[in-house]
Amino acid sequence: MHWSEYVKIFVAVLVIVDPFGALFLFVMLTGDQTVSQRRRTARTAALAVALTLSGSALFGEWLMLFLGIRIPSFQVGGGILILLMAIAMLYARLSPSSHVPEEAAEAAEKESIAIVPIAIPLLAGPGAISMMIIYASQGVGPFHYGFLVLTSLLIAVIVWITLRTADALGRMLGRTGVNIVTRVMGLFLAAIAVEFIAEGMVQLFPGLLRQ
Repeated sequence: MHWSEYVKIFVAVLVIVDPFGALFLFVMLTGDQTVSQRRRTARTAALAVALTLSGSALFGEWLMLFLGIRIPSFQVGGGILILLMAIAMLYARLSPSSHVPEEAAEAAEKESIAIVPIAIPLLAGPGAISMMIIYASQGVGPFHYGFLVLTSLLIAVIVWITLRTADALGRMLGRTGVNIVTRVMGLFLAAIAVEFIAEGMVQLFPGLLRQ
């Protein structure tokens, strides 16, 4: 793969994780925590995101093969899921596949909300996991997988910084600013999803190339 493809991978995964879109929900869920507790929650959530994305990149494709699921089929299914999330982002709202009201209610009763629902499924949800598995299947060799792991770590650092400074960023951007960023990211993500679906369909139905 060309270096520009790796840049595209990093941007695409960052967009689907969308730490900025989770700002206000993070503030709401951690409203009763002290400053030190909120920082610990942000750190734990970032670590969980790194482990989830890295694990998906390293072992996701193997799991698909073990279950007998063809990568092109998973690519089409994952692309549809990512497209639905992108449509939700275009309307500046969280996708139901990444968060449901029951999880927010349950989170209020937990001592720790860093892993569920903040890290999973709000940040590293089904769409992000699907994307990492699909990208892992598009290359081979230590460099390719090493880059995916590095991408996971860098995005986790961005998540940590974003959540750690959630109050300041929320005041600076405001609801309108966050919505604008979310919509722009949603448009980019929709294009990525269409590419996934198209590539998967061509591999499943080679005759489409002759149409």
